[in-house]
Amino acid sequence: MRHRKAGKRLGRSSSHREAMIRNMVTSLFEHERIVTTTPKAKEARKVAERMMTLAKRGDLHARRQALAVIRNDGVVAKLFDTLKDGYLDRNGGYTRIIRTGNRPGDAAPMAILELVNYQEAPAAPEVVSAN
Repeated sequence: MRHRKAGKRLGRSSSHREAMIRNMVTSLFEHERIVTTTPKAKEARKVAERMMTLAKRGDLHARRQALAVIRNDGVVAKLFDTLKDGYLDRNGGYTRIIRTGNRPGDAAPMAILELVNYQEAPAAPEVVSAN
């Protein structure tokens, strides 16, 4: 019985699961949007929300705590310098999960995990030749 055991195991060892979540959170803050399975998105969301809260605090200790999870200096710098500014007035709820249906290969439930302030890049205008 797994009574009072927090978190999903996701069919992985603890070290593999921890590395996977770290990589997903790093990718989320780097690209501001990732596509993954719904259970993985729910687990990554927990860590991502904690990292955004640390970024809002903004002191040296918070930055070092974030670096213990996100091992990419550039991503931590982006989180602490630019991303946090859009969330200073928000008390939690920095991410959203959008369910997108099932994956064709194995019918795994898929989802998009994105930051709430995510804006898609505008499409480049088409260039029409004058021939």
